[in-house]
Amino acid sequence: MSELESLDARGLLCPLPVIRTQERVRRLPSGATLEVEATDAGTLEDIPAWCRVHGHRLLSSESVEKETGGGIVYRFRIQICGD
Repeated sequence: MSELESLDARGLLCPLPVIRTQERVRRLPSGATLEVEATDAGTLEDIPAWCRVHGHRLLSSESVEKETGGGIVYRFRIQICGD
């Protein structure tokens, strides 16, 4: 079973969600799964592009409307690939 990690990047603006994702991925073994939550709409394009460039697999991407306080949270699951 693969390791599951989570990263809370809510409230961070571009490019910080991608930078924090990259920092976390560096500490994870191949096969681990990272779940990232962000509120910056730019992550909808940035996270999938980052995965393609770095050879990681985007398992899922979804937008979830917050029940309290409004707004949208973007949630990504990334499988870490490589060394």
